[in-house]
Amino acid sequence: MNSETPQERLSGAVERVTFHSQESGFCVLRVKVTGRHELTTVIGSAASITPGEYVEALGVWTNDRTHGLQFKANQLKVVPPTTLEGIEKYLGSGMVKGIGPHFAKVLVAAFKEDVFTVIEDTPQWLLTLPGIGKKRTEKVTAAWAEQKVIREIMVFLQSHGVGTGRAVRIYKTYGDAAIIKVTENPYRLALDIHGIGFKTADQIAGKLGIARDSLIRAQAGVRHVLQEFSSDGHCAALRTELVSQSVELLEIPDVIIEAAIRAELAEENLVQEDIAGNPCLFLTPLQRAEMGAAAGLLRIIEGKPPWGTIDTAKALPWVAEQTGLSLSPSQEEAVRLALASKLLVITGGPGTGKTTLVNSILNILYAKRLNILLAAPTGRAAKRMTETTGLEAKTIHRLLEFDPQNGGFKRNRENPLEADLLVIDESSMVDVVLMNKLLAAVPDQAALLIVGDVDQLPSVGPGSVLADIIDSGTVPTVRLTEIFRQAATSRIIVNAHRINKGEMPLKAEGTELSDFYFIPAESPEEIYAKLLQVITERIPKRFGLHPVRDVQVLTPMNRGGLGARSLNAELQKVLNPTGEPKVTRFGTTFAPGDKVIQLVNNYDKEVFNGDIGQVTTVEIEEALLRVEYDGRVVEYEFGELDEVQLAYATSIHKSQGSEYPAVVIPLAMQHYTLLERNLIYTAVTRGKKLVTIIGQPKALGMAVKNQKSTRRLTRLAERLNGK
Repeated sequence: MNSETPQERLSGAVERVTFHSQESGFCVLRVKVTGRHELTTVIGSAASITPGEYVEALGVWTNDRTHGLQFKANQLKVVPPTTLEGIEKYLGSGMVKGIGPHFAKVLVAAFKEDVFTVIEDTPQWLLTLPGIGKKRTEKVTAAWAEQKVIREIMVFLQSHGVGTGRAVRIYKTYGDAAIIKVTENPYRLALDIHGIGFKTADQIAGKLGIARDSLIRAQAGVRHVLQEFSSDGHCAALRTELVSQSVELLEIPDVIIEAAIRAELAEENLVQEDIAGNPCLFLTPLQRAEMGAAAGLLRIIEGKPPWGTIDTAKALPWVAEQTGLSLSPSQEEAVRLALASKLLVITGGPGTGKTTLVNSILNILYAKRLNILLAAPTGRAAKRMTETTGLEAKTIHRLLEFDPQNGGFKRNRENPLEADLLVIDESSMVDVVLMNKLLAAVPDQAALLIVGDVDQLPSVGPGSVLADIIDSGTVPTVRLTEIFRQAATSRIIVNAHRINKGEMPLKAEGTELSDFYFIPAESPEEIYAKLLQVITERIPKRFGLHPVRDVQVLTPMNRGGLGARSLNAELQKVLNPTGEPKVTRFGTTFAPGDKVIQLVNNYDKEVFNGDIGQVTTVEIEEALLRVEYDGRVVEYEFGELDEVQLAYATSIHKSQGSEYPAVVIPLAMQHYTLLERNLIYTAVTRGKKLVTIIGQPKALGMAVKNQKSTRRLTRLAERLNGK
C-alpha cells in the first residue's frame, strides 16, 4: 500500500456478511455508512462478525476491477449494535441459540435498547413475553454467556495471529478458564483440541514470548514428532530418527532435543526400549498398550478350551448336515484346530470361505450351550457379522460398554465380559490400544477367535496387531488360500487375489456385464471426466444403482486434484446441486441430501470414525445440522462440523471394514507415493456388486507390483516371543 495514501475512518452498521472465514478472520461486509445512500463494501479482518453489529474501520478506498469501489480496512473494530434495527438484525442472525428472526422482533419490541442488559442481568423478564417459556429462556441465557466467552477467546486467538474456527471447541474443552490455560502452556492445544496442530500452537507460543530454544518448546516438539510417527501407524520411533526429525522441525541444536528427551523420559511421557537391537522411543500409552496386549494374548492361550474335548469325527458330518455346506479338507483341518485351541487366528481373502468356516465352528459350539460373544471394530462390520452368522454382533466399543463420563470402558480386567468364546471379525482394523482394552476384558477361562484379512491395510491407529500376532508364531493360525467354486465366478474376487499375488487384474471381455472394469485414462483431467460419466450415467443406467446411495468413490489420498477433498467439492455440485439451506464451516459447505462421513470417534453421539450418513436438515436458527446414520438421526452444532466431511469420495483408508454396492477407484501417477498392493487390494475388496478402476495403466501396474517393505515399527511380535 502506498504510504502517501491518507487513511480514512468509516463507520456504520453491518447489513450483510458476504463472506467470513473463521480460520483467518478475513471478511467481506456490506455496511450502511452514515451519510451514504448505497451500501459500502468493506474488506477487513474480524474474529467474529454478525449482521446488525456496528463497525469502525480505519483504511483506504480502492477501486477493484471486478467489484468496483471498496473500503480496505487495516483495522476493524466491532461494537454491539445500538439502533433498534441493528439489535434486531444482530439477535435474529442465528448467533444466539433459541433466538431467530421472530423472537428477535418480540424481544426488541418489548425491551428496546435494554435487551442485552435484560438477557444478561434479569433474564426472568423474558418469561413475561408470549412464546418464551422457561426452557427457551434457559437456552437463550446459556447461549448468550457462552457466546460472550467464545468471543473473548476469538479475539485472543486473532490477536495472536490464529484463525478462530476452533474457538467453540477450545471453550468446550477448557470452559471459562480457556485464555488462562492457553497462556500458561499453548502447546496443550495441540494435545487437547481436535484440529489444532503443533504448528498452530507453536505460533501462539511465539507470540506469547516463549523462546524458540526453551525446554517447554523442545519437549512439546519431541512429543509431536513421536505423535506423527504414531499417526503413520508406528508404535515407536528409532531414537536417532526422532532426534533428527525434531531438529529439522524445531530448528534448534540436537543437545536441546536430547535434553528434552531426557526430561520426557523422567516425566514418564516416553519409554525407551530396543527393537531388533536398536534403541527406540515409545509414547508411554502405546508402550503400555503393547505390553498389555502381549500379556493378554499369552494369558488367554493358557489352559484348555472351555468346551473340553470335542469328537471332530462326529462334529464335522453333523455340522455339514446342519448348514447344508460341505467343508473342504483345509476347512475341516481348520475346524479341528479351532476346537482344540483356546486362541486361534483365521486369516484369508474374499471367497476363501472364512464365513463358512466361522459359522461351522459357531454351530458346533453353540450346540454345547456356550456363551458366545461376537464383535467387530466398526458398526458396519458388526452389522455384516450379524447378517452372516445370524447371531448378534456388537462394535468393540459397545461390547466393552464405553463410559463417556470418564472416557474409559466399564468392561475390563476387574469387570470382565461374561463369555466362553469371543469372536472378533475384521481384526486387521483393530489398533494396539483398542486390542489391549479388549483382551483385558476377556476372562481367563474364555477362548478367543481372531478373524481377519492380514493382506488388507493395517489399522488406521498405531500397530499392526493381526500381522504381528501371526508373525510371532506363538498363536495357532489358519491361513485360507483356495478360492471356492461359487466365488470364482466373481471377477472382483478373482482380481483381488491376482492383485494380492502381484498379478495384473483380468480385463472384462465381450459385451456381457461384468462386476469388474478397468477404464484406462491418461491424464488426471481425463480420469475425472470419465469418473463423472461413470457415476452419473453408466452405473445408474447399466446396473440400476443410485449414484449417491450405492456408489462410493475411493481414492488413495485426501489432497490433490483427485484427492477426496477436491472430488467431494466437484461431486457435490453434480449430485446435490439444489440442497438448501446451506451452511459453511471449517472450509466445507453442507446442505440437506449431502453424503457425509464421521472423522473421529464421538462416544456421546455414538458415531464413530468411518460411519457414513446423509444430511437430513440444516437449522440455521438453531445452529444445528442433522445427519441420518443407518436410520438413526444425530445432531451436530455448527461448531462441531469439523467432525464430519463430505463423503461422495473418501480415502481408501477410511473405507476399511465397510462394503458398498459399487466402488469407483481413480488411480493416477500423482498418487505414486501411496501406490502399493495392500491399498489397491483393500479398495477392490470393498465392492460387493461392482468395482471400476479408472486410471493410468502405469499407476495400476505400479500399485500391483509395489509391496512396500516399510513395516510399521512395533514390538508386539517380539513381546509374544518372550524376546
